[in-house]
Amino acid sequence: MTIIHNLGFPRIGAQRELKRAVEAYWAGKQTAGELEQAGRDLRARHWKLQAASGLKFVPVGDFAWYDQILEWTTLLGAVPARFGQKDNEPVTLDTLFRMGRGRAPSGKPAAACEMTKWFDTNYHYIVPELVPGQTFRIARESLFEQVQEAQAQGYAVKPVIPGPLTWLYLGKGDAFADGAADTGKLQLLAALLPVYEEVLARFARLGVQWVQIDEPILALDLPQAWRDAFKQSYEQLSASPVKLLAATYFDGLKDNLPAALSLPVAGLHVDLVRAPEQLAEVVAGLGAEQVLSAGVINGRNIWRTDLDAAIATLTPI
Repeated sequence: MTIIHNLGFPRIGAQRELKRAVEAYWAGKQTAGELEQAGRDLRARHWKLQAASGLKFVPVGDFAWYDQILEWTTLLGAVPARFGQKDNEPVTLDTLFRMGRGRAPSGKPAAACEMTKWFDTNYHYIVPELVPGQTFRIARESLFEQVQEAQAQGYAVKPVIPGPLTWLYLGKGDAFADGAADTGKLQLLAALLPVYEEVLARFARLGVQWVQIDEPILALDLPQAWRDAFKQSYEQLSASPVKLLAATYFDGLKDNLPAALSLPVAGLHVDLVRAPEQLAEVVAGLGAEQVLSAGVINGRNIWRTDLDAAIATLTPI
């Protein structure tokens, strides 16, 4: 059986509506309520377009006011101390904006978090700041609200979240600097994974079947300690009552292929645009009950995908 889905959808709007709405809010020309409504309007339009195009699931969690890593960092409550976040209070949208740009319509200005390139793209993300003893909690409800928002419009939903290893790997913390392997951050997994379990459990209670959990660092040259951490982490997460689709992209799995194939997940997504040569080995290594998600549409190219070539890639399987 073949199901059509995508990893996410451009959030800015055909006429850059999101950019205009956010900048109007920053300038005091629009209220927070008006900004939130602009986001709801864009999401509804994009979900409708995707469903009409034949997708079985619409992705939720690909929408962001600033960038998707900052959205997830604030959901986890990993707010640097200089922003004055209280442990028992939710992280507000203005705190998110202050982390991204140093200031917002409310809240005390503070030095913005570092911004760096998102893998080999021209996009950027806000780098998570990590400290020893970092605590995590569900500190924002917006992702769960968006799941319910899409369901209320009649769509089957597939939440999209950054994977725990990718989120940690992309973070920084001077106290964890331990050479090229950068393994010190892995100490935080014990505190981080229970919050992931809680997020997945909440998705299940909302009736979600599949959750896409993005681990693009599996396309990088990883130290062995990070590869080993994948199996340990996903053995813990696999007990969750939802099906996990581990998504890799930006390149082939290469030396990380054994680690990816050992993950106890319901499905694995691989990039067959950048690395079509990996298909046979991936298929051979998947378990009998595992789903293959084959990425054959090139969303990064200015030219349309060559559909004949995409079909030729998939024909052998």
